[in-house]
Amino acid sequence: MSRRSPHEWGNRPDAAAPPPLEVLIPTRNRPAELATTLAGLAAQDAEDFGVVVSDQSEGAADWEHPAAAAMLRVLRAQGRRVAVHRHLPLRGLAEHRDFLLGVSAAPLVLFLDDDVWLGSEAVRALAEAIGKLGCGFVGMAVQGLSYLDDVRPHEHGELSLWGDRVEPERLSRGGPGFDRWRLHNAANPAHLAARLREAGAFRHRAWAAYRVAWVGGCVLFRRAALAECGGFGFWKDLPPDHAGEDVVVQWRVMERYGGAGILPSHAVHLESPTTVEDRSTEAAEALGLACR
Repeated sequence: MSRRSPHEWGNRPDAAAPPPLEVLIPTRNRPAELATTLAGLAAQDAEDFGVVVSDQSEGAADWEHPAAAAMLRVLRAQGRRVAVHRHLPLRGLAEHRDFLLGVSAAPLVLFLDDDVWLGSEAVRALAEAIGKLGCGFVGMAVQGLSYLDDVRPHEHGELSLWGDRVEPERLSRGGPGFDRWRLHNAANPAHLAARLREAGAFRHRAWAAYRVAWVGGCVLFRRAALAECGGFGFWKDLPPDHAGEDVVVQWRVMERYGGAGILPSHAVHLESPTTVEDRSTEAAEALGLACR
């Protein structure tokens, strides 16, 4: 499918075929943030992807907000396949992601948080990277641009680039490689990309892959790899109030298929207050993935 330009919006589009990639967005009580996230998707230069939104808001669905509804109309006018769902009751973050995976059939699934704006090249770069690297997932770490003047070279030391292929790794909380999480603090991804650019890392292609502890907020999976590792089915073994479900699933995929972050990141965190207030249960610890 080619993205329809504004010249074609007035013509009735053909029914959109199932896309090879779908963006899966869980949302709850964040209509303004969701509208911004959808606006980023509407500006993507990637040709063929769909969008699925699942809402758990207490009142009206976030996509009913005029700004969010307008962006959904733009995506549909472009020829994107768009679906929206109301999914209640609340059973936790992992169950919500499990639901989204279940209503999508695309071979590539991009889990995108509802408070992340993507630059126009993001989806295309992620799809290109996962194809070239042959791994189970690739991600763009979300960066807080309010921290652009807060350069933290003491947190950059764990940066280690992959070559043309990504190899499986076994990670655990507190084990080797765990300290890479600091690479994604504040605006570190922006500062690391600038450092790599000065070193000539982008001469041959527009992105560089690096080793991660995990990636939050914007992660593209091969569906088959994710399903083989159990997806988010472990939600049944967790209390509804939990956090870190993305860490668990990424570690399981990394162990079999490998995973990577890519720089530069085109993902910008909106820096809104978190909707996950109770973090007393860390999924990795609850499932016995700490210090394996």
